[in-house]
Amino acid sequence: MRRKHLVVVVVTIFLCWNIMMYYLLVSKNPGKSISFGEKLTWLEADIQHQLNENSGLLEQLRKLRQDAERQAREKTEALRQARQQNVEPVEREVQHKPEVPVESPVRTDDGPLNANSVVLPVLMIACDRVSVSRSLDQLLEYRTSPERFPIIVSQDCGHPATSDVIQKYVTSDNIIHIKQPDLSNIELPWPKKKFSGYYKIARHYKWALNQIFHHFNYSAVIIVEDDLDVSPDFFEYFAATYPILTSDPSLWCVSAWNDNGKGGMVSDEPELLYRADFFPGLGWMMERKLWLEIGPKWPVTFWDDWMRHQDQRKERVCIRPEICRTSTFGQKGVSKGLFFEKHLKYIKLNDKFVPFTKKDLSYLKKEKYDPWFTRQVYNTPEVTVAEVMSGSKKHLKALRVTYITKDQYKSIAKRLGIMDDFKNAQHKLKHYKSKPWGELPELRSDL
Repeated sequence: MRRKHLVVVVVTIFLCWNIMMYYLLVSKNPGKSISFGEKLTWLEADIQHQLNENSGLLEQLRKLRQDAERQAREKTEALRQARQQNVEPVEREVQHKPEVPVESPVRTDDGPLNANSVVLPVLMIACDRVSVSRSLDQLLEYRTSPERFPIIVSQDCGHPATSDVIQKYVTSDNIIHIKQPDLSNIELPWPKKKFSGYYKIARHYKWALNQIFHHFNYSAVIIVEDDLDVSPDFFEYFAATYPILTSDPSLWCVSAWNDNGKGGMVSDEPELLYRADFFPGLGWMMERKLWLEIGPKWPVTFWDDWMRHQDQRKERVCIRPEICRTSTFGQKGVSKGLFFEKHLKYIKLNDKFVPFTKKDLSYLKKEKYDPWFTRQVYNTPEVTVAEVMSGSKKHLKALRVTYITKDQYKSIAKRLGIMDDFKNAQHKLKHYKSKPWGELPELRSDL
């Protein structure tokens, strides 16, 4: 009985469902019967509309995915380049000080760079010398324009007393103070531990120069250290030689230093400038393009000797003065005063202002300089070392000494009291006519 009742209920529900569906279909188009074909057409249109909407959604999802992948690639590439350049964020001591804007060098229509318009920042490498104030005082005394010659002091070592001294200048003299963030010890095997200071110096130089060229985005820089005195025409000298540096591909630096610039061994003519194939350092200027070349392969230690290697120099030379525009008072340092008592403290610092920017320095370009200098050398009287030492030729303005071998050079250098080291001369021996008196520093670098 229950089964029959269930069947009746199911049949009733089925009939009611069909009647309702018929009513609904007819009510959509009153007065008009709908064929089965028309129903299929409606169904096909609905399905096609839904497919179109789904295709649009898929296309949007595909674009979103492509954008996300592109952004991820760009971020990865940026991180890779930053790691290669080893660029660290700059810690600015005074945030309210505006950065000095970088100006593009100004050229005349057909002439050289305008030496009075170029922005040349001074990068001072500092560590733990509170006497850094001596160097900063002189830079401020002789600086002709804070805008053209901004001073950036990069400090390593984390020495609080030195930092306090530098901060006094930051607040009053618009000097920027940055700090090398990696103060960790460098792990070295026992024989090299005594050179750890040189490793830290190389690390500091790389970081600081990356800041100059990649963070501050300058096109050139003058590099000094915290134990240098400077001459009254220090800024004038670099401003005037910068156009020559940028226009002559055979040049790769300008230095304020003459390695054998002792008093009594140089001319009394402060305007004399020369080209030297020995990297002098101790106050020097380089362009951004050189850092982009050598920065990625910067050495872990002894950076200055590395610079003198032919793999870096590539036959390029530096401009340097007859009379130094810097001298060092750093008797104590990582080198333990090496050469200071014997040599460095006798270097003569120029005390006269030479208006280099008003002079024609085009003679320093290779095509003019080489023929002129060759004539100078071979028109100079040739003498022996004994004749030099006896003083019998004092009436002559310049003398020429000839040597052939490395041993001969070392013997001559010791007797004359000049630097007798070779600094990566690679034992290239050749017959070489020495340069005029005061030009002997290049003797050792050309061996």
